[in-house]
Amino acid sequence: MIDNSRMRSLFNILLKEVGIGVVLLVLVIAFSLGANHFFSVNNVANIFTQISINTVIAVGMTFVILLGGIDLSVGSVLALCSIIAGKILTNPDLSLGSAIVLAILLSVISGMLIGFLNGFISETWKIHSFIVTLGMLNIARGLALQISQSRTIFNFPKVFNDFGTRTYFSVLPAIFIMALSLVILGSVVLRKTVFGRMIFAIGNNEESVRLSGHNVKFYKIMAYTICGGTVGIATIMYMLRMSIASPILGVGFELNAIAAVVIGGTSMSGGKGSLVGTFLGASIMGVLNNGLLLIGMGDFARQIVTGLIIILAVILDTYRTRFSVKLNT
Repeated sequence: MIDNSRMRSLFNILLKEVGIGVVLLVLVIAFSLGANHFFSVNNVANIFTQISINTVIAVGMTFVILLGGIDLSVGSVLALCSIIAGKILTNPDLSLGSAIVLAILLSVISGMLIGFLNGFISETWKIHSFIVTLGMLNIARGLALQISQSRTIFNFPKVFNDFGTRTYFSVLPAIFIMALSLVILGSVVLRKTVFGRMIFAIGNNEESVRLSGHNVKFYKIMAYTICGGTVGIATIMYMLRMSIASPILGVGFELNAIAAVVIGGTSMSGGKGSLVGTFLGASIMGVLNNGLLLIGMGDFARQIVTGLIIILAVILDTYRTRFSVKLNT
């Protein structure tokens, strides 16, 4: 027999991931019936490709939002990382292998360094992450423009471009497999490690964690560093897909990542959420964007619909939280 606590836990899961999954399923069925070629192999592969980069950035964003924070700099950081990686990939003095390895490493390290600075400044001087990352948004964009002299970089090595277009079983793009692997890895970290449990605990009650003797500052800085690292990975994925590096890349990426996290059920006040939900949230956004495009809806209308979906997700999260509290009392 299942006891009451396990029943409540099961019901809470049904309220979150399963509910989001049902919404995704309804959208897929609706667009399959209403849009030509929506369920074709090529279009499904296209959707997987489109959601991959947003998913990876949203993985890092989930760590930050679980703490009750936010990172508005991810789009600009992506632009800066792309310029750094692009200059290395096109450096004629480096061998092919060295250039690719260095580009990947420096993109991830650069993202992690900026994430570290976001967390360090925010925690050391007790400035809300909204302000710190808003400032970093401008700094990173300015650096990207300065380093590149406002120029786009392309002509990457052929083997690099070829990997970006690789697809397995005709429907699984290589970058989607990378994104899915990162979701699984992040879920293990959040659910099965002390670090992950501390992220949830800090998001629920930071003062209690502090009074119990844990180094809250360390965990919060690490969460921002992870967020920056995922942006560095997403940068390489974007360059694999589009074969360019540009200082104007990533505009609006921060809003897409935050939307995926919120639609996926992670609470903006912290302490509640999952990376499975984030993946489903990113999938909903990808399916919605692709489906609306196929039925002929323009860019402006799709932005309006996406905005309405985000507001609806926040309203539903509010009611879901209240219902969950009542259920557990």
